[in-house]
Amino acid sequence: MESQASDDEAASEVLSHYSSASETTSVTEEVTGGEAVDEQAQQEEVEDKLKECIDNVMDKSAKTRQVALESLRLAFSSKTLFDFLLERRLTVTDSLEKCLKKGKGEEQSLAATVLTLLCLQMGSGPEGEEVFRSLKPLLTTILTDSSASPVARQSCATALGMCCYIAAADMEDLVSCLACLEGIFGSSCSTDASLVPSHHSPLLQTLHCNALQSWSLLLTICPSTQIKKILDNHLPKLPLMLSSDNVNLRIVAGETIALLFELARDMEEDFFYEDTDLLCTKLKALATDSNKYRAKTDRRKQRSIFRDVLHFIENGECHEETIKFGLECMYVDSWARRRTYNAFKEALGSGVRHHLQNNELLREIFELGPPLVLDAAAIKASKISRFEKHLYNSAAFKARTKARSRVRDKRADVL
Repeated sequence: MESQASDDEAASEVLSHYSSASETTSVTEEVTGGEAVDEQAQQEEVEDKLKECIDNVMDKSAKTRQVALESLRLAFSSKTLFDFLLERRLTVTDSLEKCLKKGKGEEQSLAATVLTLLCLQMGSGPEGEEVFRSLKPLLTTILTDSSASPVARQSCATALGMCCYIAAADMEDLVSCLACLEGIFGSSCSTDASLVPSHHSPLLQTLHCNALQSWSLLLTICPSTQIKKILDNHLPKLPLMLSSDNVNLRIVAGETIALLFELARDMEEDFFYEDTDLLCTKLKALATDSNKYRAKTDRRKQRSIFRDVLHFIENGECHEETIKFGLECMYVDSWARRRTYNAFKEALGSGVRHHLQNNELLREIFELGPPLVLDAAAIKASKISRFEKHLYNSAAFKARTKARSRVRDKRADVL
């Protein structure tokens, strides 16, 4: 299916250079045939390189292993490789286990990242569950080991949350992962000042941030009975994290609070939190923060997020975002959906749109239906020419310049 879509796209690109309608049919047949051969050869070349990378993950040289892991990370995030990996998943899993056990710092971090992507490729079926179950104990061990590399612990926190979200088969797995992650970020929302990470521990704060993100991702698949316990235990504590000196930790805490309110209101429409006024006061301060000692970009990012959080808690309305990919789009219109989409976007990077189009797991999670099958004509019709794009951009730039000039002109009337 993916190969056919690539063939059609390549054919439509070539055909776009021809203006004569009478030549279209013959050119299409010729190009499609040639491109099919090229596509097959290219696919074989990619698979040969992947096989070599998988072999190199077992190499004696740490540098060779890291290069191989990075290549696998790029391949797994940019392509859908279920069929290729299905018969090799045990080999890859064993290799990643050895990297996690015997590697150092960066190698462990890369191995945990590749593990997340392997689980994402295998999906939520028995294959994905097998990968998760085999390496869950090792991820937990590294994550909870205070003497382990901070970057390795950060990646293991992310991997544990993502793999559990994708492939956890029973409630026991979910509860144990939640407890493990709570144990990591718990000191950041402690009333005991001696337990709160110091201003001089950014790596530890990043670890707490990753653990909280993974924990909040797992909240989106918790049953209501578990959510009730979490609300009682954590809603009073999380606002303490809003005072952190780490902007990312403040933001993740704010988003998690909004998510908890959303989950609570889903269970109980007239949900009431007795400290809402105090919480909103804190959120307003962060939404209008102008302290000069904070970086300008940090202030801008923080204000934008906390305006959304505050608006949701006060009015129950979530900011809606539209994600476009190929000929499709989806709406991110809740905090649960936002947390889920951001988790996959962070894991896949620029490959997230390809996976939204072709990965059955993501299409099931976001309720997109089966992948679309498009012919060359449909793909060509969806594209605008370079000249049309240039005209559109020019017009938009001109309109933007005029609008800004009016605002900046000191002689403009103030209404």
